[in-house]
Amino acid sequence: MLFTKIKAKATHLLRGENAEEQAHDYLLKQGLKSVCRNYRCKQGELDLIMMDQNSLVIIEVKFRKTDKYGSALECVTRTKQSRIIAATHHYLSTYPADYPIRFDVIAISGDSKIEWVQNAF
Repeated sequence: MLFTKIKAKATHLLRGENAEEQAHDYLLKQGLKSVCRNYRCKQGELDLIMMDQNSLVIIEVKFRKTDKYGSALECVTRTKQSRIIAATHHYLSTYPADYPIRFDVIAISGDSKIEWVQNAF
């Protein structure tokens, strides 16, 4: 008899996926169009890539249950920004686009409050 081991996802990963889904739905309601989700390369990951009129928007989604160890926005450090920019360069080398690029952050708190910072960096 063959058994397949099913590995459950860690709670923090499920929360992250839920936050990304919540952010995606929120941005669609704001009029953005989805281009790509969870683009991964050796430079890092881009959570959401969307179009806002004639701009390609790279969106980092951060969820924090509490602000005890810093807010969701504070977690997008210069190092994280550098990784996002490097991953964006990789994405654009693979999928060239002739649009202005904008970097946004969606911060979601434990009470599901959404804060959208456009042109975050």
